[in-house]
Amino acid sequence: MRKLYLLDCTLRDGGYVNDWEFGAGSIKSIFSRLDCAGVDSIEVGFLDDRRTYDPNRSIYPDTASVEPVFENMPKPHALVCAMIDYGTCKIENLAPASESHIDAIRVIFKKHLQDKALDFIKQVKEKGYKVFVNPVSVTTFSDEEMISLAKKINEIEPYAVTIVDTYGLMHAEKLLHYCDVLDSSLNKNIILGYHAHNNFQLAYSNTIAVMEHVKDRNLSIDGTLFGMGKSAGNACTELVAMYMNERFGKNYDINQLQEAIDVDITKEFSKKEWGYRPLFYISALNECHPNYVTQLLDKKTLSVKQINEILSRLPKKDDKNLLYDKELCENLYQDYQNVKIDDSVAVASLKEKFAGKEILLIGPGKSISEQKSKIDDFISQKNPIVISVNFLHNYFKIDYVFMGNAKRYSQFFSRIYAENPEVKLICTSNICEATEHIDYTVNFASLVCKENPSIYDNPLVLLLNLLVRLGIVKVSLAGFDGYDGEIASNYYLEYAPLLYDTRNVASRNEAIRAFLKSISSEIKVDFLTHSRYED
Repeated sequence: MRKLYLLDCTLRDGGYVNDWEFGAGSIKSIFSRLDCAGVDSIEVGFLDDRRTYDPNRSIYPDTASVEPVFENMPKPHALVCAMIDYGTCKIENLAPASESHIDAIRVIFKKHLQDKALDFIKQVKEKGYKVFVNPVSVTTFSDEEMISLAKKINEIEPYAVTIVDTYGLMHAEKLLHYCDVLDSSLNKNIILGYHAHNNFQLAYSNTIAVMEHVKDRNLSIDGTLFGMGKSAGNACTELVAMYMNERFGKNYDINQLQEAIDVDITKEFSKKEWGYRPLFYISALNECHPNYVTQLLDKKTLSVKQINEILSRLPKKDDKNLLYDKELCENLYQDYQNVKIDDSVAVASLKEKFAGKEILLIGPGKSISEQKSKIDDFISQKNPIVISVNFLHNYFKIDYVFMGNAKRYSQFFSRIYAENPEVKLICTSNICEATEHIDYTVNFASLVCKENPSIYDNPLVLLLNLLVRLGIVKVSLAGFDGYDGEIASNYYLEYAPLLYDTRNVASRNEAIRAFLKSISSEIKVDFLTHSRYED
């Protein structure tokens, strides 16, 4: 008859949330309550010799550094585990198992490192530890590659092999297929494990699916208290324990688990939340490292649709999609944005319409409300063409809206088409038409500031470059107040909730000042309202 084991890895996987700084007291408390609850295996943390010993952190340079956790504590009933990410802890840092409270060591490794990792695992086993073989990102393995790995693992005879769904990519059907491949390939005395992540909100249901599906092999199921863990988090130990109690007659003490959550885990959640979020859903949807999503979201210019389109271009050869490459992502972003079109007709038409006219650009700065009467007087006296930049408002009659940012286009879609149908729309070519027509589309790549990445696609920069292309020699600006540390307070009330990027604001002020100086011989810029961009 098969056996079911519950393995808690809060102190290890949960540490990604707080840099493993649970505090010495909480490390002991969490471990003790898990042990009192009857959890079969407890991971006490990472072994990583790149880190110095800190009694408040559950990440240790060697096995000796783990020993203080067990001072003045009764001998654990649980199997005490630690984890090594292959290549981060030398074999010399592991004392013989007979000299350590650690019973088992779990080793994670990427596919391309499997042979070296398996050799390391042999050495760990020779020191007397039970060993878990944990290939990460199992979705990168074909069936043939997984069977080949299983044959190599069988030669080592480890305690367990864990299916690790690193980025939470698998639905039940695919997961159970991997279970079948390993179940049919591994020696029968090897425990099969499963470690879930919650990107698709499937960690708990997938865990149940594995327990119900694998009938004739011992199973070890990973969880963390309250799902605490990297990115979208993990299957919840307390939920898995509850299910095992009800379905398989286990006797885990749920009260002890709840006490640990109440006393030690909720305080960590209050500092930094984890769990299902759009970022991790997008990552799993596109089968990519979450840092790719973060990098594109941080642009603050892309719609979700555009982010998905860029991520779809990530090469999957050599697992490039799962091994984060910042430069690759930036190149894909720029290639995507630099949509080249023939904008000669649009440019010629705008040039004709703007020729000889006063031009007033309206930005979203707070000064448009504070100095509204001054702007009204200018409009009344000069009768300019009024162009609102990346936003719309009800303060002044607008002739054109310029959009150089797909996110802003989406945010103001209704206001542009439903509330201001008479306004003409000028968009850069990185913005795709929705159901409504864009009046003028101009080449994005020809307007960007390549000299300074911090203002590469700043909307004011884009529009001024366009006006230079149109032969405009003078323009007036209102509402371009510049950035300050309290960035939200620097915008008029309606626009403030749309702000995202508050980083490096001082440097952007300087960059825009430098840009304005660089184009001063081609176009004269007058500030109608106060601005930090002025010399």
